[in-house]
Parts: sequence; C-alpha cells; structure tokens
Amino acid sequence: MRHLLQYASCLIAIACAAPLVDAAPAKELAVQIGYLSYRPDPGPLLSNVIPEPADAGQRGAELAIADSNTTGRFLKHSYQLQPLSSDSPEQLLEEARKLHAEGLRLFVINAPADTLQALAKTLPDSLLINAGSAADELRTERCLPNVLHTLPSRSMLADALGQFLSVRRWNRWLLITGPTAEDQAYAQALRRAAKRFGHKVIEEKAWSFDNDQRRSAQAEMPLFTQAREYDVVVVADERGDFGEYVPYHTWLPRPVVGTQGLTPTGWHKTVETYGAAQLQKRFEAHAGRWMNDRDFAAWMGVRSLAAAVTRLGEADPKAIRTLSLSEELPLDGFKGRKLTFRPWNGQLRQPIPLVHPRGLVSNSPQDGFLHPSSELDTLGFDAPESSCRLSEVES
Repeated sequence: MRHLLQYASCLIAIACAAPLVDAAPAKELAVQIGYLSYRPDPGPLLSNVIPEPADAGQRGAELAIADSNTTGRFLKHSYQLQPLSSDSPEQLLEEARKLHAEGLRLFVINAPADTLQALAKTLPDSLLINAGSAADELRTERCLPNVLHTLPSRSMLADALGQFLSVRRWNRWLLITGPTAEDQAYAQALRRAAKRFGHKVIEEKAWSFDNDQRRSAQAEMPLFTQAREYDVVVVADERGDFGEYVPYHTWLPRPVVGTQGLTPTGWHKTVETYGAAQLQKRFEAHAGRWMNDRDFAAWMGVRSLAAAVTRLGEADPKAIRTLSLSEELPLDGFKGRKLTFRPWNGQLRQPIPLVHPRGLVSNSPQDGFLHPSSELDTLGFDAPESSCRLSEVES
C-alpha cells in the first residue's frame, strides 16, 4: 500500500511540474510564392464580346495569400506573393529567372502552354502550378514533371458537357468550330466527348466569316445553321468571335452549348453552395468584381501550396510535389468534395459547373457515371488514356 501511495505521489508531482516545462516554440516559416502572368494579345475581335479582366488570376492568388495568412499565423507561417505580369514570353522568362535567383521555388503560372513549358524547363528545381492553360497535351503527352494543374483541361470541360447532354438525351450535335488553334483544340475535346458518351456529330461547320455579326446575325446565322435534324448546337469559339450570336438565331429552335450558351467552366459567380458564397463575397470585396475560372485556379493553386506547407512544416518544392501526387492531401475547393491531384498527370480533380451567364444549371460528373476509384476521373483523361506518370518520376 505504501508503495502505491509513493507511486501516486510521483505521478502527481510530474503532472504538476509539466506546465513548468516550456514547450518548444513553433518554428517561424516565411513562404514566398511567385505569380507569373502572360496572356497573348487575342487580336481584333469580330464581336462586342465582354473582355476577360486584365487582372484575372492575380486577384485570386492575392486572396489565397490573405486566406493562408489567416490560418498560417497560428503556426507562425507567413505567405507573401510576388506578382509579375509581362508583355512577352521572353520577358516573363527573364523575370522568372530573377525571382529564382532571389530564392523563390514556388510559382503559380497564368500563361499559354508553350510559355509554361519554357518556364518548367527554366526552373527545373521549382514547383509550378498551372492556372492558365487548359491544353490537353500538357496532361497526356507533354508531361512536365515539376508542374501541377489547377485549371481544368479542355477535355474535362467537354466531358462535363457531354455527360449533361447524355442525361438530357440531346445526342445529335451540330458542331460549329472557329478558326483559331484554341477553337480547334476545344472542338477536338468535344469530338472525343461525343464519342465517349454516345453522341453523334451529325454535321460540323467551320466558321470562316470575317464580318461583324452584330448587325447581320439575325439574317445570316439561321442560314448558316441549316442542317439535318439536330438536338443541340455545340460551339467551339474560345475568343467569342461569333458564338455569342448563335443562341436564338439557329435554323431549328435548339439549345446552344459549349463556349457560349450553356458553358462548362472551372468557376462562376453562380456557384454558391458548400460555402462558396462566402468565398465569392470575400473575392468581390477584394477585387471589386466577380471571381472567374482563372481566379479560382490561381486561388486553388496558392491554397494547395499552403495546405502542403501546413502538413509538412516546410516549403521544399520536391516534398510538396511528392505529397500532392500521393493523393494524401485532400483540398477544400468549395465544390462539395475533397479535391486531390491525379498522380499520373498532376491535374486537380474537381466537379465542373455548367452555367449560363446568370445561372447555374448543373454540376458534372452527373449521377450514374461511375468510375472504379473516383467519379471525378470520368472527366478528362484517365490514367490509361495518358502517357504521363508523374508520380513515378523524380522532380
């Protein structure tokens, strides 16, 4: 009995003494993230299209920095953004080298595929988040070992649309394709989606007119859209040269989808569920405008880096890449599901909203489209369809 009392006394003494021992202070960590932007001049447009904001992407990254500092201060982690926008890809590469020389190794990139590829080669020991290029080849053939993608690919957008059209049984497509390389790439993704989900392109027409449609669309567009019986008009016009004038001007009274009309996108003002409304409000207070898909991709890119830093306690780009591709870093993107990066090509899995300019219509993947591991992998190129194997490659 005496021994038990002595043992109990020792435990009480240890418990009382424990608060007197100082816990090891949290290690302060300052994380620098570069934001690099280059958007080519689209040239003269043939329509009165509403242009994309000049600061698209950067405002999302700025908000993500503020959000990361709000949560990071408890761990003594601080985040700072180094934004740079250039008028040419050559200038952007030079600015990137300067930031690299200053010690930056984490970057969010809003630039076309070729520029992103050049940056990845110039900064091989850095981790780049692609928030600006939807090119499918970056996820299938031109596999960049030090790049992760938060912007949805064109195939993800097209598959999201193809699933919705399957649910509605709008299976006969009239496909109208613009003349630019981007239009052709979008159209190719649409053709793939049509084949994948059992649709039929009954006729395809190339838009080759070089006139302004504002005054003549009512006369010309119905004649242009004459074709065999179709359920839906699918448009591939990323610049907006003519697509805005297709709705309500078709020969047959049919819905218009694609780059205009009902549009698949990474983000839109009308996304409000799962806490998204709060994100929208904070962004509008910060930027004075609506959040778009590039803003969300940049926001998601910075937040994914911050989440990895929080988990790891360090900002090493190689460690962040390894953790991200392990699928053990679930991310909250206000889309109703935990988001992860695909280990084979570094693409962020995410639901795709289907919207018209003032309303949310649906979200894909649609109910009933199943996958052995994740329904989100029914959107875009699955592992067997891609030659990328990033998780097997050292960065």
